[in-house]
Amino acid sequence: MIETHPPQRPFLKRVFISPHENRLRSGWRLLIQTALLIFFSILFGLPLALLGLVLPEFELDLTISQLVETLAVTLSVFLARWLLDRRSIVSLGLRLGWHALRDIFVGILLIFVVFVFVYATMSLAGWIRFGGFAWQSTPLSQVAKEMLLALLLFTVVGWNEELLSRGYHLQTFASGLNLKWGVILSSAIFGLLHLGNPNATWASAAGIFFAGLFLAYGYIRSKQLWLPIGLHIGWNFFEGPVFGFPVSGLDTFRLTKITVSGPELWTGGAFGPEAGLVILPALALGAILIYLYTRLLSEEKPKDEIVS
Repeated sequence: MIETHPPQRPFLKRVFISPHENRLRSGWRLLIQTALLIFFSILFGLPLALLGLVLPEFELDLTISQLVETLAVTLSVFLARWLLDRRSIVSLGLRLGWHALRDIFVGILLIFVVFVFVYATMSLAGWIRFGGFAWQSTPLSQVAKEMLLALLLFTVVGWNEELLSRGYHLQTFASGLNLKWGVILSSAIFGLLHLGNPNATWASAAGIFFAGLFLAYGYIRSKQLWLPIGLHIGWNFFEGPVFGFPVSGLDTFRLTKITVSGPELWTGGAFGPEAGLVILPALALGAILIYLYTRLLSEEKPKDEIVS
């Protein structure tokens, strides 16, 4: 018998084109999406930076920077998904329907339980000194306004970071390698991206990495981005504005006034609980809650979903 072999693909096709389908390899798609993200960030951010030079009274605060990031992340991911991946936007895990609001709400609620655990653990260990509530020194109307603004801000942050990390990064790595490596690599990048935050250390990057694994578990169990988006919103909102911890090194408005002491190895110090060992049992508790929630829904077949 004469043994035949399939013809070898041209060199450039082997380098750039996926062997399984007619589209760019995952690494090139990730690289182009990153370039698009940088381009849109400069396109939308530069005019605001120049405005700050012309008008000293103009302040580029966290809210404005997050709106710029929202435009840059959303456009870069949507364009990459459509033009490079040749997939629908919905296939990222953005299927519409009442279940989306349900997953977001439940994700936020689950994190409330997680941070009750964090606060109780650190309080029982004697690492928290309670100093009162914001409304004792600030008008209630101002407190309500600050809390609403914080919720809106962290809703935007949750959308941005989940669309990028659990959306494009995880799924593109998984398409080129496998799901396990997609989760690990996207979580590692998620941790590294937070090294620019105030008070960041390699310990905080490791903590954010484990938080990335936790959020990825929410995506894997629900097969949608809405649950991790809800988890992310709840994490930032309850960690900072509600329970009074730093949010990944950032100081936010705090409803609860606390002072954290104790070993930084456990508490996370000025970065917040993500940088401390206390976060590991908290994430384990959160993972159990995710499992229980998604198990309850495992036989549900939503009928009101809008798929395109």
